[in-house]
Amino acid sequence: MEDNATRFRRLIEVGFGDGDLATLDEVLAQDCVEHQRGLQQGIAGAKGVVQTLHSWFSDFELKVVDLVVDGDKVWTLNRARGVNTGSVMGRPPSGKAVELDVFDVGRFEDGKVVEHWGVPDQLGMLLQVGALHRTEPSRT
Repeated sequence: MEDNATRFRRLIEVGFGDGDLATLDEVLAQDCVEHQRGLQQGIAGAKGVVQTLHSWFSDFELKVVDLVVDGDKVWTLNRARGVNTGSVMGRPPSGKAVELDVFDVGRFEDGKVVEHWGVPDQLGMLLQVGALHRTEPSRT
């Protein structure tokens, strides 16, 4: 029987990273509460995120870099990589390689994730695909 750490790693790497939607059905509770701003609730919302990520980035992968278990919660630092070959927020693909960090926390009950908190480096992603541009600080 898989422990929560193994299940969460599989959710991140196989479900989200490989785009295996069946893994989400196995690991997420049907009514999983999503605390990440802007995301829909439940398995349907999580599947939408997987499909969006794989449409934005070819060769998308998500790997766990570090993992900590604290009671019923599993905390991970993940690294996402891919090439921007799809439209992101209405902008044309840049063709640029992207790499960013994502922090995720899942709370488990009876072997299923019932709550999720996620903090992706959205600013870093937007800078890397060229949706935003860095400006030099003004010198006064």
